[in-house]
Amino acid sequence: MMRVCLLFVWGAAAAVGTAAGPPSDGPPEPFLQDRPLQITTLFEDDRFPNIVVSVQGTLLAVCGREQVRVRRSTDGGVTWEDPLTIAEQGLHAGGVTVDETTGHLLVFVEDHHPPAPLTMWRSTDDGRTWKPERPVVLPDRFGHVPSMHMNEHGITLKHGPWRGRLLRASRFYAGKNERARWPDHYTNAVYSDDGGRTWQTSDPFPEHGTGEAAVAELSDGRICCNSRVHWDARPRNTRRRSAVSRDGGQSWTDLTIVDVLPDGDQQRSYGCMGGLTRLPVAGHDILIFSNIDCPGPERENATVWASFDGGRTWPVKRLIQPGPAAYSSLTAGRPGTVTEGGIWLLGEGENGSIRVVRFSLAWLLQGTLTGDGSIPAFAKPR
Repeated sequence: MMRVCLLFVWGAAAAVGTAAGPPSDGPPEPFLQDRPLQITTLFEDDRFPNIVVSVQGTLLAVCGREQVRVRRSTDGGVTWEDPLTIAEQGLHAGGVTVDETTGHLLVFVEDHHPPAPLTMWRSTDDGRTWKPERPVVLPDRFGHVPSMHMNEHGITLKHGPWRGRLLRASRFYAGKNERARWPDHYTNAVYSDDGGRTWQTSDPFPEHGTGEAAVAELSDGRICCNSRVHWDARPRNTRRRSAVSRDGGQSWTDLTIVDVLPDGDQQRSYGCMGGLTRLPVAGHDILIFSNIDCPGPERENATVWASFDGGRTWPVKRLIQPGPAAYSSLTAGRPGTVTEGGIWLLGEGENGSIRVVRFSLAWLLQGTLTGDGSIPAFAKPR
């Protein structure tokens, strides 16, 4: 069976600038510096995390199941400012997006559990203040308007004719989140070419019964979509799904069941939201994935995996911490800023806590080999 995303790039890629000035990709060495694991609780009794790095190198941790809040760190996660409230009411809908062209930050809030009215909050000052907008979200070719809840952060495309496009995962709920309608649910994505004011909806992910996904752009412009399964009648329903877009996120092909990546606890009838990020390393497509890794009926054991070939194989994983865990989001440090070389996971933990975990690729490489592919020479200790 063919695995996706089908890419292994070792040639040097052209540096792509951002609103901050420095190139978006840099050398691998900062990520290969050994750093101790650091775990900090940022929120209590909350859900639905996303974490991103702004173009200025500020970490922003967002969550919210009744009101939406953010905490900022300007020193690479060593300290965190007090929480700021973005929306007094509403449900965080995931997909926090850094517009690499303008430096703006976008946060999506739904009035209640979807389908629900959507408000997009925009910050033009690195997350210090936020203003609401009502974006236009156009239906897909079947006339279906997607819901936003609850997906990994969005991205700005950096390659090809779609450079500058904003893209984030979304999902179609078929009117309601109930078991009888799960066969009609599907993952998709929304994309904007006008800075987030208008959003087009992609074609469906090539498998129904899916929802809650993550997207990452590879160095040749192809986009990986890694999705949760939301229907236990699907084959191998406890394993993640992957597909690829070659047209800037407008359509998805090459569906694959990624057997090495678990989709939540392995005795539940539906999966768990996971994190995905590409490390900004020129000439390589290093992806980091996060989810829980547990055979039993409870959500626990936050774990991260690494791929060195754009998601084709996942040769190594490492347990972050045993115990309760659920939804998670990942981001990687930005070259030329204080965050360079770091990887951060924002995840749900024990008793409703939201924890941020800082680690490095070097730390992850000391984990367990999965037998799925191999670690390339450049990433091995010298």
